Amino acid sequence: MTPWSVVLGLGLALFVGALVQSTIGFGMAVVAVPFVVVAAPELMPGSVLVTSFTLPVVQLALAPLDIAWRELGWALLARLVATPLGVAAVVLLSTRVISVAVAMLILVTVATSLTTVEVRAGARNAAAAGAVAGVSGTATSIGGPFFALVLQHERPERMRSTLAAFFLVGAVMAIGSLSIAGEFPRQQLWAGLAWLPFIAAGYAVAAPLRRHLDRELLRRVVLVFCVLAGASLVVRALFF
Repeated sequence: MTPWSVVLGLGLALFVGALVQSTIGFGMAVVAVPFVVVAAPELMPGSVLVTSFTLPVVQLALAPLDIAWRELGWALLARLVATPLGVAAVVLLSTRVISVAVAMLILVTVATSLTTVEVRAGARNAAAAGAVAGVSGTATSIGGPFFALVLQHERPERMRSTLAAFFLVGAVMAIGSLSIAGEFPRQQLWAGLAWLPFIAAGYAVAAPLRRHLDRELLRRVVLVFCVLAGASLVVRALFF
């Protein structure tokens, strides 16, 4: 059983992650997961998935809605189909193997977006991102970078709203599938719920930052955080 002092200490990582995600549309898991893996690996992935559900609820309830419905629909359909593969990965594969595979996919996608072959919104790219997120989001709690890269040229408000809806439905899929497979212990639920005040504080602090992000700046920040996501997964695989 994870000591509550550790759970509440990890709340600081969730606070920073929520601040980042509330600003650019994703990033909570990118920031928080490395700390959770080091300090309390038994809380992965369910506790972070609980926060992946609750923050989007706040975002969709309080922020202006500007959702790319076509891309969202394709991404969610593909994620639904791929989520059972994420559950299978949790059951059958080591954390190291999963982390390296997801990291390589993220870094290759970022590299592609920096070449003349631009990654843009569309049914095919959204479905591909949703499928990969169905596996990686369920197995590692990190599924946002792929869909964020697809949406990188959209308006900041549109990116944040679309990603929030994607995370909300995706977290329900992942938690439901893990619960059915018996891979969502109760302590992960309680830890996730204990982090909710930190999530709310991160969202509140991000408010002034959101007003200063234009489309091009947002794209650059998204690319940086995608690289950080890949790097954090590699470090996790090699050293923990």
